[in-house]
Amino acid sequence: MAVFGSVPNVTVISPAKGIKTLLELVEAAKKGSFTFASAGIGSATHWAAERLRLAAGFNAVHVPFKGGPEALTQVASGQVDFMSIGISSGMPFIRSGRLIPLAVSTLKRSSALPEVPTTIEAGYANSDYTFWNGMLVPARTPRDIVNRLHEETMKVLRQPGVIEKFKPQGIEPMPLTPAEFDVLIAKEIESNIAIVKAAKLKFN
Repeated sequence: MAVFGSVPNVTVISPAKGIKTLLELVEAAKKGSFTFASAGIGSATHWAAERLRLAAGFNAVHVPFKGGPEALTQVASGQVDFMSIGISSGMPFIRSGRLIPLAVSTLKRSSALPEVPTTIEAGYANSDYTFWNGMLVPARTPRDIVNRLHEETMKVLRQPGVIEKFKPQGIEPMPLTPAEFDVLIAKEIESNIAIVKAAKLKFN
């Protein structure tokens, strides 16, 4: 119905690993046994890492946790090799120097980390993964109500105070119409099914 904005996932690693670029991570993973953390099976952090892994052509063992904070702590300590996490969650670890940002998952660089390249810039086609937040309504909701809710939501998102609140969290504007949002969801379902098949994922 309405997208609040997109939050780039950023691939991070502990400084102790001695890896400073995404290319170095991929090369190291191809030579050895690597692990990656997520906030749970099927989460955005899981999908982003799997998409990157498949695009770059390396194997890594998935280590799911109950949430992002626990996963980040394990990556920062070096117990797990890397993670693709939403910028808003990873930023405290990045600012403190506990984690190094290697690349963001969106098609363009994030305003929150403008010096960090995208995974596409790093040379891995089809590695992008956009994580968004939005509001949905039941499928049979009359279209005039959907359009009205969308218009009112967009008015709120355009307010300077809201924009300023979103900036530190790395939330980027994503002003899609309801029809464009429908198309996005359909494409993501198709894309995620493809990831499941390509990665041979199994869910309980």
